[in-house]
Amino acid sequence: MNRSIAAAAGETVFRDTYQPRSLRNSMFKVMVTMPAVLILALMVFIVVQVLFNGARALNLEFLIAEQRPFGEPGGGVVQAIVGTLMLIVIATLLSFPLALLGALFLHLESGRRSARILEGAINMLQGIPSIVVGVVVYRWIVVPMKSFSALAGGAALAIIMLPLLVGMMREALRLVPASYMEAALALGAPRWRAVAGIIVPAARSGIIEALGLGIARAAGETAPLMFTAFGNPFLSVSLRGPVAALPLVIYEYIKSPYDDWHQKAWGAAFLLMVFVLSLNLVISARKNHIR
Repeated sequence: MNRSIAAAAGETVFRDTYQPRSLRNSMFKVMVTMPAVLILALMVFIVVQVLFNGARALNLEFLIAEQRPFGEPGGGVVQAIVGTLMLIVIATLLSFPLALLGALFLHLESGRRSARILEGAINMLQGIPSIVVGVVVYRWIVVPMKSFSALAGGAALAIIMLPLLVGMMREALRLVPASYMEAALALGAPRWRAVAGIIVPAARSGIIEALGLGIARAAGETAPLMFTAFGNPFLSVSLRGPVAALPLVIYEYIKSPYDDWHQKAWGAAFLLMVFVLSLNLVISARKNHIR
């Protein structure tokens, strides 16, 4: 009889304790799930909106023809496609070596004062608005050259990419076990050879991912290009002359009074989004292959 009473009392205490905990756990799950669902729904809404409106502008002329004069229907954005690729290549060539060397310095010399100063400078650079970067590059390159140019646009994008690349590459290098470097040095390898032949290849997947995210970050920039690359309605592959870019075309077309240009702005946004998504998919596949 006493055992039955004790068991019943214990069951009551357990139920009274378990129910509030279960309720709090359910409320926490809802609180965590709601923002995730909201973010996912927002992303899906943006992607569907761009796909739905942009796909209607796609045709062969849109991809291979140049811009038509103001108010004249037809034409395409081939000048913006080529210009965007040029700017990305220039920005990558300028930023990637500096970013990798900076990340290696921060990783290998983390205890030095100079490394702390460099880290602070990179954090400050990351917080500078992109339009300010465009104005500074305008003063550094455009004014001395007396011309807007693809080189100036690529330099502006390289500065924007630099802090992101350094930060992500440094994190990738941190994931490499310290024993790799110690083993290489113990076997008599010079420090530079250990870094170039062991540390960097071991962090290759993270470095590639950082590069892809940096390119995706720079590909959608508009403000700095307005002061540097400027835009060009004609196809140009000159490094010393103004070039078009997809973000510039989107900005120019969407503020025009012509419905045909509005549609082409959606088409340019579609191409830009497909480029970024494809880049992320390729990098993810490459990263998994390396692993």
